[in-house]
Amino acid sequence: MQKALHLKTTVLPGGKIEVVDRELRVGESVDVVVLRSATSPQRSAVDILAEAPGRRLFKTAEDVQTYLKDERASWER
Repeated sequence: MQKALHLKTTVLPGGKIEVVDRELRVGESVDVVVLRSATSPQRSAVDILAEAPGRRLFKTAEDVQTYLKDERASWER
């Protein structure tokens, strides 16, 4: 059975990458697969909501209920 080695590394100047593993033997034949990470870093839902129009971030469920109650009351005015 083949053993897989999963590493994360940073591309070095000149587009080079370096793989170091003590279990690799000198002269051993290996296959190397390079998968590029997504170009944009993962953002949390809180970060996305912070950029939304109005930037309404509620700390608790009670804050949401209070906001909705006040909003509904403004409709009746």
